[in-house]
Amino acid sequence: MVDIDVQTTITTGDRAGLARLLRDAVEGGASVGYVLPVSGADIDAYWQGVVVAMSDGATKLLVARLDHNIVGTVQLALANKPNARHRAEVQKLLVYSAARRRGIGRQLMMAAEQVARAEKRELLVLDTESHSGAQHLYASLGYSVAGEIPRYAIGTADGWTPSTFMYKILSPA
Repeated sequence: MVDIDVQTTITTGDRAGLARLLRDAVEGGASVGYVLPVSGADIDAYWQGVVVAMSDGATKLLVARLDHNIVGTVQLALANKPNARHRAEVQKLLVYSAARRRGIGRQLMMAAEQVARAEKRELLVLDTESHSGAQHLYASLGYSVAGEIPRYAIGTADGWTPSTFMYKILSPA
């Protein structure tokens, strides 16, 4: 049974687990902002930035655990401009490669939508590598394609990858 919690802090142990998860994603070819080789310092700096964003209330971090081990995560970046407080951006949906195809990503996304509703967010936006498994997951959850930008990112193995931008208007809880 997978447990999903919204984290208010990141412990030292959790930080190590999250770092391993991000490394696993990048080394597995996920287009999540990094290219190979990815350094431990870059990964640590990323999670330190998440800690700051969490303390500012700008980011909600959800973590999935299986037998107390971190197997997945997703973030909601809450827009804070006066004309944007109705939306949030879904960021860094990550599931350990060994734990994929068990519905963990789907459960994380559904939990993120619940958190978004609790935060009075009606619109979720995200970008993902075009034609990826993640894009298919988002579509199956009711996310619509807003468009695709070619050459949006450099893939983990070099070369350009297009990104698809998607959105979902949430119904009230």
